[in-house]
Amino acid sequence: MDDQRKIYDAADLQILAILLKDSRTPLQEISGAVNLSTTSCWNRIKRMTDSGLLEAYTVKVDLASLGYHDTVIVQVTLDSHSEETLYKFGQALESIPEVLEAALISGDYDYFIRIAVKDTRDYERLLRERIYNIPGIRHSKSSFVLRTLKKVDTPLT
Repeated sequence: MDDQRKIYDAADLQILAILLKDSRTPLQEISGAVNLSTTSCWNRIKRMTDSGLLEAYTVKVDLASLGYHDTVIVQVTLDSHSEETLYKFGQALESIPEVLEAALISGDYDYFIRIAVKDTRDYERLLRERIYNIPGIRHSKSSFVLRTLKKVDTPLT
């Protein structure tokens, strides 16, 4: 088997689906659901972790409970596409806690950025104080998310 491509069977994918729903699911519950021994399940989980498939065990947070009631999608075009410009822009975005996701994309814009904000005033402040102070922005377009219809991290859930 090619080291770059790992093969996972149906039991592995069942275990993965359970962990995606709740990474705190007890091993005994997982083994019962997939009809395998706890040792076999533990070995499979260890193999998936060692291979890099399982990157982390995390929690989901209700951002509204923390006061972040809105999500804004920002599309940005940069003045330059040099490696240095792209790197510096990416580094600047990483330093902004409200930036939930940032991706270099193809098409009319260079970056797709998803931002959590408390309200429109908070977004205006973030734009003025943080985003627009990043050198190299030629153009941006913002859209407030009205309703999230689907949000998953993998196509398995």
